[in-house]
Amino acid sequence: MRILGIDPGLQTTGFGVVDVDGHELQYVASGTIKTTHLDRGDLPARLKVLYEGIKEVRSRYQPDAAAVEIVFVNVNPQATLLLGQARGACVTALVACDLSVAEYTALQMKQAVAGTGRAAKAEVQQMVKRLLRLPGLPGKDAADALGLAITHAHAGAAMARIATAAALGKKTTGMYRDGRAH
Repeated sequence: MRILGIDPGLQTTGFGVVDVDGHELQYVASGTIKTTHLDRGDLPARLKVLYEGIKEVRSRYQPDAAAVEIVFVNVNPQATLLLGQARGACVTALVACDLSVAEYTALQMKQAVAGTGRAAKAEVQQMVKRLLRLPGLPGKDAADALGLAITHAHAGAAMARIATAAALGKKTTGMYRDGRAH
């Protein structure tokens, strides 16, 4: 299975691609999609670059699944909203390419890759380098994206089983049909 990890950002979005065969991980590619060449005030153009960049990465590497970092509210609500829009452009591009998208928090990724949810970016970079047997450190954004792909490689199957079990036990009485109120 080939997994594409995405670390969304409005200025720099990291991507990482790994192949998984059982418990074996193999590095395929990583990099960034940048919007820094565009006017900071031109949000639609920046979102378009992210959307098209993700579609290009998907087309080039043909992943079977994707993992994206979940955005949380931070101190600056405006920055959080902008980051959320960048994440939305990335997720939309993945879904438009018919990829299943798993979502993980930064804490979950750090726990899976470095063994602690409080790991610094440098620790994540070092562990990604070790886990994928890379000759050098990947960039910070690419390392986070590779970390998300690794997290999905390790946790994805278990989370899918949990979701299936939860759906089997789900109570349907009083629920809306197709997500709409009638």
